[in-house]
Amino acid sequence: MHLVPKTPTTKGPAELFTGDVHFDVIAAGVAPSRLRVNLVRFAPGAHTAWHRHANGQTLHVTDGVGLVQSRGGEIIEMHEGDTVYTPPGVWHWHGASPTDFMAHLAMWESLEAGQDGPETEWGDHVGDGEYPAGG
Repeated sequence: MHLVPKTPTTKGPAELFTGDVHFDVIAAGVAPSRLRVNLVRFAPGAHTAWHRHANGQTLHVTDGVGLVQSRGGEIIEMHEGDTVYTPPGVWHWHGASPTDFMAHLAMWESLEAGQDGPETEWGDHVGDGEYPAGG
């Protein structure tokens, strides 16, 4: 057993996120583990671009109010303590509500040996009319 040193907080890049987003890597999937965990903090209105994960993703809200949507689905409002699972290959986005900060643990698995394709595939930014207007 050993203490894993904290990595510096990273600002979410503009090509993948809209608004102010910062994340800390909690678990990096170091073999033999494939578990990846990031603590992600979103300012009001900040959110990811559309993306999908080869092995799915679980989000657990630790603070605030967030939104998540799969392509073609309804927007789901998430609150502290809520957990949302998105199955493998499903396009989705997630982030803070227009009026509240939100933080969540994002959890997914890296690719298995011999598994083809990207671990996470990023698409377009969430378009006008897809993310709800603030109040």
